[in-house]
Amino acid sequence: MNDGPLIVQSDKTLLLEVDHERAADCRKAIAPFAELERSPEHIHTYRLTPLGLWNARAAGHDAEQVVDTLLEYSRYAVPHALLVDVAETMARYGRLRLEKNPIHGLVLASNDRPVLEEVLRAKKVQGMLGARIDEDTVAVHASERGNLKQALLKLGWPAEDFAGYVDGEAHAIALDETAWHLRAYQREAAESFWHGGSGVVVLPCGAGKTLVGAAAMAQAQATTLILVTNTVSARQWKDELVRRTSLTEDEIGEYSGSVKEVRPVTIATYQVMTTKRKGVYPHLELLDARDWGLIVYDEVHLLPAPIFRMTANLQARRRLGLTATLVREDGREGDVFSLIGPKRYDAPWKDIEAQGWIAPADCVEVRVTLPSSERLVYATAEPEERYRLASCTHHKIDVVRSLVESHPGQPTLVIGQYIDQLDELALALDAPVIKGETSVKERQRLFEAFRSGEVGLLVVSKVANFSIDLPSAEVAIQVSGSFGSRQEEAQRLGRLLRPKTEGRTAHFYTIVSRDTVDAEFAQNRQRFLAEQGYAYRIVDAEDLGAEA
Repeated sequence: MNDGPLIVQSDKTLLLEVDHERAADCRKAIAPFAELERSPEHIHTYRLTPLGLWNARAAGHDAEQVVDTLLEYSRYAVPHALLVDVAETMARYGRLRLEKNPIHGLVLASNDRPVLEEVLRAKKVQGMLGARIDEDTVAVHASERGNLKQALLKLGWPAEDFAGYVDGEAHAIALDETAWHLRAYQREAAESFWHGGSGVVVLPCGAGKTLVGAAAMAQAQATTLILVTNTVSARQWKDELVRRTSLTEDEIGEYSGSVKEVRPVTIATYQVMTTKRKGVYPHLELLDARDWGLIVYDEVHLLPAPIFRMTANLQARRRLGLTATLVREDGREGDVFSLIGPKRYDAPWKDIEAQGWIAPADCVEVRVTLPSSERLVYATAEPEERYRLASCTHHKIDVVRSLVESHPGQPTLVIGQYIDQLDELALALDAPVIKGETSVKERQRLFEAFRSGEVGLLVVSKVANFSIDLPSAEVAIQVSGSFGSRQEEAQRLGRLLRPKTEGRTAHFYTIVSRDTVDAEFAQNRQRFLAEQGYAYRIVDAEDLGAEA
């Protein structure tokens, strides 16, 4: 027994004692391969999963490193069976390989014949494979490259894809680093992606994921399709590429609800790509409109199902996923792994904060009590109505007002889910509101006014969760969200993390109704904060005056 902060259990759970002096080092060491499940005050629970271990393997971590980490930080003897299981699970990745054969084209090869025999007999791969070439190799129908990788992952034998990529249509793209330079981690991220050929880069909001995309484009020197969450994000990408690379405005096309331009670099929204007419997706043709050399998926954790289906047919193209978190609320992380590619680079938020590239953040949960009249309505409501009732209590308006007053002169965002609540807050605070029905032109005007300091307080719906560049924001007050969404928590905190003048700290408040599902969902969202090493305090609304 040593004095480590970790207890490793045979059911593959890891218990981390948060207050231990080595807890921060341990959290950082296990983050590449373990997923945080629960994060109450004193003991955080992580779990080892096959997908987590395979992602770590693909990112360059081997079983020996994982085992050494568990042994170094564990307080008690680590169960031997678990160590064996870790080694065996990680060894499954790459036992099967997709390769290009000069005669037979795409093939599935293995140096472990029993594994190949096992998967050849699985119903999941029937129809995807062609003739048996020899004892260790079988032909694969080229169009099934993506579907086969999905099927093999589900069978527990993830294939490593060495089949290569087409270069696509050549197009000169260079980084213009006269007034700026890629940061070391941005360069490492782009190089890790390029070396792997396809995959996902995980970086905090505000850490310059767009520049990693630009660096990958400069490596590819080819026509590029960039898929983004919304039109505002598309225009920010365009502005950034014009500013940071040799590309001109004429070389970059926007493909959205209002504009349909196909150019050497085309930026399309997920929304337009998944618009359905008479049972078909007419705009998915864009994926074949040019001989793309690179496809970039911004906010890859939000990738809609139809894009997954089409990506299965794009396996010969280089694919880069960018995200602040690999967590998907629909549980389709395995599809990201199979179809976009494994995690190639992951920089812990706290590391980038320590380097001064993102601001430190103070995370506070403010708890309010529902008034008796509202408690009765809540208690007798249908389950699906309860979250809205708890989230939208009028008591939160007074708390928001108090928090805004406690940060005078600091650019503040008030973020929520329910439009009626946001309209009410905007009226009470005498602040402009941005919601789904706000036109793109008006959104851009208000975001620009906020950046310039003309507007110091903005009420926003979830349209501001994604890819909106608001570097001046110093305070965010969250009143309601998408239930227990960790990915949303990542986006909302990320709005605040651009470095502040004089190294000021960002403030992230979540107002929660105690003894309701609002509090339960908040607990799930906080898992994200704990994953990234952020401490969060819980205060009572009544004590806010003392806090401020």
